[in-house]
Order: sequence, then C-alpha cells, then structure tokens
Amino acid sequence: MRTFLTLFLQLFIFSLCYGQSPIAIVVHGGAGTISRDRMTPELEKAYRQKLEEALRKGYGILQSGGSSLDAVEATIQILEESPLFNAGRGAVFTDAGTNELDASIMDGKTLNAGAVAGVRRIKSPIQAARAVMERSPHVMLTGEGAEAFARAVGLEMVEPDYFKDEKRYQQYLRAKQKSGKQSLDYEEIEKHGTVGCVALDQAGNLAAGTSTGGMMMKRFGRVGDSPIIGAGTYADNAACGVSATGWGEYFIRLAVAHDIVALMKYKGMSVQEAAQTVIDKVDKLGGDGGVIALDRQGNIAMPFNTKGMYRGYVDTQGNIKVMIYDDEQ
Repeated sequence: MRTFLTLFLQLFIFSLCYGQSPIAIVVHGGAGTISRDRMTPELEKAYRQKLEEALRKGYGILQSGGSSLDAVEATIQILEESPLFNAGRGAVFTDAGTNELDASIMDGKTLNAGAVAGVRRIKSPIQAARAVMERSPHVMLTGEGAEAFARAVGLEMVEPDYFKDEKRYQQYLRAKQKSGKQSLDYEEIEKHGTVGCVALDQAGNLAAGTSTGGMMMKRFGRVGDSPIIGAGTYADNAACGVSATGWGEYFIRLAVAHDIVALMKYKGMSVQEAAQTVIDKVDKLGGDGGVIALDRQGNIAMPFNTKGMYRGYVDTQGNIKVMIYDDEQ
C-alpha cells in the first residue's frame, strides 16, 4: 500500500510540474490608416473573416498538440495567400513596379531563427524563412541566393506575376502618377502593413513570425524590419514572442521586438507594459505602427499608435476575438 501511495504521489507531483501549458495565439494583419469611413461593410467583413480563419487554423494545430512553430507558419500562410493583406499575393509594389517579399520566424525555446528578404519567386516566404532556420547554418538569405536555396530544398516556386494583385497595382499606378517621380516620400502615401503571428504551444514554447511586401513605392532593394531578427520578430521563452508592423526604418533603429523582450527580462515588466513602452518610443521618434506580443502564461499585448491595426487572438480560455479599429478592445 505504501508503495502504491508513493507512486501515486509521484505521478500527481509530475502532472503538476509537467502538465500541458496553456495554449494561445495572436495575429496581426498590419497597422495604418484604417478607419470606418474608408471601409465598406463588405470589405470589413472580409478582413474579419480572413483573420478568424487564420487564427482558427493556427489554434487547431495547437489544440492537436502541434508546435508553436507549426502554428505560426500555417497561420501566416493563410494571410500570405489572401490579397487582402500586404504579404504574398497582396504585396505592395516597389518604385520599379515589382513585388519584393520579406519574412522571418523565430523559435523561443532554442533562439534559432531564419529569414528571407527581397524574394520574388518563393510562393510562401514564411515557409522559406523556416527552411533557412532549420535546413541551413544561416539566419538570413536574400534575393537570388534565397530563391536558389528555396528551390534546392524543394519549396514551391512561382513566377513573379503570381504576387501581382490588380487592386494593389492600381494603387501603385495612382501613387506614381500623383508624384511624377520614381519614388515618393513615405509621408505622402498610405502605408500598408505586414502580417504576423505569435503562438504558445502545449509544451510551453513560444514562436513568432512576420511576413510582408514592404512599403508601397519603396525603393527596389529596400529591406524593412520584418525579416530582421530583433526588429520585426523575436521570441524567447524567458519573456515573450513579438511580431511587429509599421514603418520599418523606425522599428529597425529601435530594435523594437528585442527591446520588448529585454524590458521583460531585465526590468521585470509585464508583456503589456513592455510592449506599450516600446511603441511609445516609436511614437516619440516619429514612427508609426504596432506590435503583437504573447508571454509564456498566455498574456497578450497589442499596442499600436495608428488609427487601426488588423488583429485578433485566441486566448488561453479558447475565446476568439478579431479587431480592426483603435476603439475596439
């Protein structure tokens, strides 16, 4: 009897110490000039439905015991394939009339990371970023080198026209005609955001990823914060996972994603306090945008300093919520 009770007690303690972690997932689809007076009911419904579809895809993976990396990759792929968002098929155009895509992903357990930048023929940039992380000794590959690597490891490749969305192309033509120049000052145009995801799996591991087409009328060859580990993406199980969206030059200069993690680790801030503190720094410097962040307890932060940010989450209780405007909580 004593042996049985001892075994039972050991199993009970083991279950308390090593039981499943709560799961949660948070997503964004870009921050910027997003207001009700510029949105038709039909378009708003489409955005909300696609964000919810992406969340349900990732959350389903987490529910079935899948990794946070799997959830992040699959969630972002849903958004990359939708022309509603500035990633993949909805990517904006450079001043040369091309689509140049960037993406990154990071594992909060190991601190491994991968990224691609300036690619034009890889169907899923986030998939390519993960391949760089897991199937190469590098963190970032760019342009033709990234495409050659993707081809070599068997990723799906497409012609550049695959990414050309007619609505985005007409926006590009109007912007170019209005300026009468080859490039525009970024203050003169509406900036389109990025997509990103952070997930927490049953093993208690965080992952974060970001994918983008950059900024409308950016100079060809320009790289923003999205593929830069520490600027647009970061994940560390000791603090949180972060994906950013906004004016990349500012997010790079402030190392936004890593700064949020650092404030949590070294100053003991909560994920909400750290994320808001860093977005306030972006605002003070003159930049705009937002972040999504998720810690290991499933606490979520989504601060931004623009009129809106496409965003949503499934929390640790399984509650799902999608938001667009700045007055939605």
